[in-house]
Parts: sequence; C-alpha cells; structure tokens
Amino acid sequence: MATLDVRPRLLDALSALRDRVDAARFPLPLPGAVRARRNRAELLAQLDDYLVPRLCAPEAPLLAVVGGSTGAGKSTLVNSLVGRRVTEAGVLRPTTHVPVLVCHPEDHHWFAGPRVLPALRRVRVPARDGLLEDVPLDVTPTGDEDDERPGLRIETDRALPRGLALLDAPDIDSLVARNRELAAQLICAADVWVLVTTATRYADAVPWHLLRAAKEYDVTLVTVVDRVPHQVTGEVARQFGALLEAAGLGDVPRFTIPELPESVAGGSGLLPVTAVAGLRAWLIQRAQDPASRTVARARTANGVLASLGSRLPGLAGAAAGQHSAAVRLLQRVEDAYARAADRVRRDAAAGEALAGDALTHWRGHPRDSTSDELLTALTNAFVALLTCAVDAADEEIATACAGDPAAGAALAPRDAEGVVARTGVAVRYWRRCLEELAEEEVREVRSLERGSVADADRVAALLAAALLGGRRAHSAGEALAETLGAQSALRLRERGGAMLGTCMERVLDTERDRRTAPLEALDVTPDQQVELIAALSVLQKER
Repeated sequence: MATLDVRPRLLDALSALRDRVDAARFPLPLPGAVRARRNRAELLAQLDDYLVPRLCAPEAPLLAVVGGSTGAGKSTLVNSLVGRRVTEAGVLRPTTHVPVLVCHPEDHHWFAGPRVLPALRRVRVPARDGLLEDVPLDVTPTGDEDDERPGLRIETDRALPRGLALLDAPDIDSLVARNRELAAQLICAADVWVLVTTATRYADAVPWHLLRAAKEYDVTLVTVVDRVPHQVTGEVARQFGALLEAAGLGDVPRFTIPELPESVAGGSGLLPVTAVAGLRAWLIQRAQDPASRTVARARTANGVLASLGSRLPGLAGAAAGQHSAAVRLLQRVEDAYARAADRVRRDAAAGEALAGDALTHWRGHPRDSTSDELLTALTNAFVALLTCAVDAADEEIATACAGDPAAGAALAPRDAEGVVARTGVAVRYWRRCLEELAEEEVREVRSLERGSVADADRVAALLAAALLGGRRAHSAGEALAETLGAQSALRLRERGGAMLGTCMERVLDTERDRRTAPLEALDVTPDQQVELIAALSVLQKER
C-alpha cells in the first residue's frame, strides 16, 4: 500500500528544492523559454499548493478539484454533489474568477488559512437580492487585501462528509487567460482530479491535455462524461473507454451522467440524486475508508515527487541554455570591442589621427597655427578615431548576432549620437590631464634649468602630436627632446602614452558595458542549473 513519508529531512530537502525552482529565471527569449517558464510556474504551484502542505499535514481532508472545459457542467455537478447551490452555474458566471471550495463545517479550518493555495486571498460571497458579490473573508490580514490576486470562496455544508472537500475550478479553456492559469493552478493542488467533459467533447484536445498530465504525474483521477443522450450511452462509454485504454489510463474510474433538463447548457438546477450517486459514493469512499484515503493522497503526492526526476532536469537544461546564450552574447561583445581597441592602437601608431584638419594645423604649427588650435584638432581627431572604432564594433556585433533571438532583448541598442557625446567628454578630460602633465614637466625642467625655455601649451600640443601622429609626426618627439631634454621628453611620452591608453580603454569599456548592461542585469549564471540538480539529488537521496 502507498504511504506518505513525512520525515523532517524529506521536507527540508523539498523546501530547498522549492527555493531553487523559485529562484530559477528564464528571461532570454530562447526556444523553449516559454515552456520552461510555464513548467516552473506549474511546478511551484504543485509544490506550494499541494505537495508541501500535504506532506506537512497528511491527515488533512482530501481535496477533489472538479475541472473541465467551458460548459461541461462542472458547477452543476458540484452543486448536485452537495445538494444545494453553492456555486454559480451557467454559461455567464458572475463568479467565474472566484473558485468555490466546499467542505464540512468541521473541516473549514484546514482551508481558511494559507495552508493550501496560499497565493489566493480568501473571500466570502453572500447573496444580495439574488446577486453575488465578492467580500473579503475574515482571515488573518496580510496587509494586501486590496491587491489583484485571485480569490477563493469557501463554503461549508454538512451534506459533505468530513475529510472531503470539493473545489469548482474555472474553465481550463476559458477565453480569459487569468482564468486558464488559475484553473491549472487549482488542479495542481488536488488530491483527486475530477475531469468533467461532455458526450460531444470527450475527444477534444483540452481534456486530453489534462489526462496526459495526470498520467505523467500518476495522480488519483476520475472522469465524468456529462450530458450523455440515453440512446448513445453505451457507444460513448465504449469509445471513451477505448481512448483511455489506448492512453494507458484504462484503470481510471469513469462515470456518465445522462442528458437531463437540469444539465442543459446555462441551466442552474440540481441533478437528481441518482444521477450523481455513483460519483458521490466513490468520492466518499475515498475520503472515509482509511485504506482508500491513504492510497488516494499518497498516490498523487508520490506521483508528483516521482515526476520531479524528469521535470527538474528539464528546468536545469533550460537554465543551462540561458547561461550558454548569455555567455555567447557577452563573448561576441567582448571580442568586438577587443578588436576595436586593437584598431585604435594600430591607427594611433600609424598616425591615422594626423589627417585632415589636424594635419593642416600640424604643418602650420607654430607659424600659422597656435598650439591650442593644434591640440584642439588632435583632440577632435582622437574622438573621431574612437567613435569609428565603436561603430565598427557595433556593426560586428549586429552581424554576429543576426538571427539570435536573445540579442534584441539582452543587448542595449546602438546609440550613435550618445557615443559621440560620451567620447567627447572622455577625450576632453584626457586633454586636460595632458595639459596638466605638460605644465608639471615644464615646471620641473625650469627648476633644474635644463633645456630651453619651455612653453606648457606648446609642450602639450607636441606631446599630443607625438602620441597620435605616429611616424608622420616624428619631429614632434625631436622637438620635445630639444625643449625638455631627452630624459624628460621620454618620461613625458611614457606618462602621456599611459594616459592615452587609459582614455581609450575607458571609452571602449563604457560603450561595451552599456551594450551588455541589460544582459548583466538579468544575472543569468550557471548557478541555477547546478543548484537545481543538486537540490534534486538531495531530495532523491531522502526519498
């Protein structure tokens, strides 16, 4: 006989695994990411709403969730099992967004608090002039009763035996996405799934999706085919049974409810007691017979536990895919900007900056062009050199990432105007540092009375030309040596070269980091995969 193992170490391992699942994120729009997010949400729902609460309180009432397609007759079925209207039936349901849980009054405490379905706020819906209105239930305040979380209405009735609760879930194929998600969440909280379909829809894809999930998780399942015309009862039962058998679900209990005036679409009456007697007896027997009760709750709990062995590796694999894509994108950006840095160094050494306006001022210096004009022209040329390198890097990234679905969401867009502005600020700061360096060196030369009378502005302009002009400005180095002395000129060029390199690195690093900032903010690391597998390993050992 199946039993529930509720050892504290098992619960600790399960709680640790739950935290790892909760921490997992799949932000990059990769193939399979949507499925991974959906699987994560479903797994969290099962852990939070069912498995952990059930293992912590195995003596709690069995929860039978009645689910199915729109118009299948779920609410009418729940009302008929209870013997009075506890949930609104019909095509247009004013309380569709508020699922209803019905239990014996002495079992109310099990569901009034957050033990099961903790994410749902508890509400009561009193009748007022024939209408239903949502009103917060008096439970321990959470401080956010006015939030948009879906609610859960709890009804009590002595017609239900102790140890059994029924939950009328929203339609699993509702046109409202929130209702579909809520229906899936509620089903994940069930000890027993009661799948309701109709004589005309039992072969539809929607109920079979649930049936396949039930088989995968080995849950305690019962099916109800509603509104079956008397003349085709045998044929429907035979065909539906054959479909279940082919799906490996031949041992699932099956009940049929005949087509009656009370069960027509949009009806709000109660079905005759005889119409639901078989299902009611089956549910009561599961709740009251100790052996059947243990089997029902343990089978579902153990089924969910066993399914973790196949579901967690899938999540871990998706996390690994996210990390791999993030590393790939980062590497492409890193490589592109590393090549941009090499390009700037190569172009500076070749004197590419000493062209156009800068070359004109260099040739006219000092007779036809002042030191300030030359330094300004060289500063502008350095800005152009850097922005061209950034543009080339961004173009390389765009080419490398073409067709990569993660790039658009994880990399900041190109910003040509912003690059020019930011680079201009950085290069102007470099110029000020260069001028201060020249003044410092000139003061030292004058204090030691070495070299000719030096002018700081001219020294700064010559230094910039020597650093950016390459072989085209070899005379700039000679002029520095004549002005400051060979040793001072060499020291000045070394320090100025370091400043030039720092400026280049600052500009390129800033642009690279700007492009990768959205990806870095996603914090896609390999830890998620490792922690999921490790938590699963610990849980499997405890089982």
